[in-house]
Amino acid sequence: MKKTVTMPDDRSSKSYKAKRLVRRNWVGWLLMLPGLLLFMFFVWAPLVQNIILSFSDTVGFEPAGFNNFENYVRVFEDPQFLQALGNTFKYIFWSVIIGFLLPVILGLLLSEVVHLKSLFRLGIYFPSIVSGMAVVIMWSYLFDPNPGAVLNQLLSLFGIPASQFLSDPDLTIPLIVVTMTWRGAGGTVLVYLSALQNIDNSQYEAARMDGAGAFSRIIHVTLPHILPTIKMLFILQIISVFQVFYEPLVMTDGGPDGASVSLLLLSYKYAFQSFDAGASAAVGVILALIIIVLTVIYLRLSRPRKDKVSNRWKKYVKAAQE
Repeated sequence: MKKTVTMPDDRSSKSYKAKRLVRRNWVGWLLMLPGLLLFMFFVWAPLVQNIILSFSDTVGFEPAGFNNFENYVRVFEDPQFLQALGNTFKYIFWSVIIGFLLPVILGLLLSEVVHLKSLFRLGIYFPSIVSGMAVVIMWSYLFDPNPGAVLNQLLSLFGIPASQFLSDPDLTIPLIVVTMTWRGAGGTVLVYLSALQNIDNSQYEAARMDGAGAFSRIIHVTLPHILPTIKMLFILQIISVFQVFYEPLVMTDGGPDGASVSLLLLSYKYAFQSFDAGASAAVGVILALIIIVLTVIYLRLSRPRKDKVSNRWKKYVKAAQE
């Protein structure tokens, strides 16, 4: 009687599954290959090189020897870095006050418009399609501190003294945030508008039957529904503001007296004005670590989970379903 020998079945192994996945989706991998190569050469390679530079003495933009954490120590001891870090948080504060609440309010108002809704949408979104550099130059002319500038001429018509605008350290960051908000709010408004249009009108009808006023309907119906969108856009806006660069570069060059310099602008100044590539790379790594932490927070907040909502909103939802 012949004895049959059973060969081990490798079909359940991870390597077999990986090979099968590649063979079955080889067309998709080919389509992804150019993008992966570009991502590797233009994102990962500069990122690795930047990390190496941050731990090195540099000659020009080339590493010339390992120096441990000396670049980071020099950066943290530089008063400009602490000022830039504080300015970056000021950008975030004013972007929350000006640039975060405004799109929510505009989205709520636009959702109530009955006539010419498309025209209003176009008007709100139009600044987003204008070149960022053109927007910055335009607002720089408007905020020119000279008495003969546009806004100062308008102020003089009402008997108001001329303002220093971008030459005033207390006004510089808020005015730059106004510029950023004017250009970027349109796309955010459309995101909120899309979320608002997905709300079932029957929930509002149930709220009206319960005697809820306009403000109460916003609190107990509208906000619970768009809360996930608000959380997502809030984190994304903070991450974006941490990377503010060309607005203060063009409008003020980080002035007056460093009042508007950001972390990314400071990294640029280290590299192309002080020719200190090691310090510039160190600032870039610090900024990347901050953004990674914010990204982790964003991923945790965006996990699918049951949001805690008011009992009144649950009642309106149940009434609408009935």
